[in-house]
Amino acid sequence: MIIRDFMTQFEAWANPVWQEKWDNCGWQIEPGVLDQPVGVLVCLTPTLAVMEEAIALKAQGHPVNLIFAHHPLIFGSLKSVKRGDPIGEMVHLAMAHGIGVYSAHTNFDQVEDGTADVLAQLLGLQDCEPVEATQDGLGYGRVGTLAPALPLEQLLAKIQTQLEPPELIYSPTADLQQTIERVAVLGGSGASYIGAVCKTGAQVYLTADCKFHQFQEARDRNLILIDSGHYASERPACAKLVERFQQQDIAWVQLSQGDEDFRQFRAKSV
Repeated sequence: MIIRDFMTQFEAWANPVWQEKWDNCGWQIEPGVLDQPVGVLVCLTPTLAVMEEAIALKAQGHPVNLIFAHHPLIFGSLKSVKRGDPIGEMVHLAMAHGIGVYSAHTNFDQVEDGTADVLAQLLGLQDCEPVEATQDGLGYGRVGTLAPALPLEQLLAKIQTQLEPPELIYSPTADLQQTIERVAVLGGSGASYIGAVCKTGAQVYLTADCKFHQFQEARDRNLILIDSGHYASERPACAKLVERFQQQDIAWVQLSQGDEDFRQFRAKSV
């Protein structure tokens, strides 16, 4: 399968026109690879480290010609591209080595087996529906029934095991043994959906990038807010994409090992 057909298939599933107005889904850099067989490196964030990984893999003989990312490379009002700047270097390396960069962001968030769906699957949520519907049963976040129901303490342990976050932050609660039956999830920065989550009847909301006063808001609304970190909440969806692509007739696909959390936590001294 060539990249042009690969993209046609993907966009029939997660159409870039579904993106939010502020977003930038689709081709970030297309160095003339549309008619080449697909060799794709999947990542969360298209960084220079991931580009260098792709170049190294290509030098080893792997047919890498596409970095497929969740986060866009280009956001906002980009006015110039210069050597030495991160985006300028990405453009230079992409063109020099024939490696395209494509992003599926808020369109991928909404679909079945997208970022929210994967979180719901990892937690074993049943009878899921979007927290905020957009169209035809699709939408942002998922809310469902935890099967079996678990004490909060065990749910926190399950999240820690499944997502492996460097740090797990959660709302203060008087009873870690309270039974949790209804859970909402949304990968990435989902605190703005707290109001919508409260309308679903969820007891717990797993997301990321929550601020101090958003934890206060959740407490005041009687919602247990859990922040696993941006990377940990969305990286599993990248692995799921690799599985999806492996089922297609493409030459090569691999999950990036150069992806980064961008944060490091210092362990408490005993």
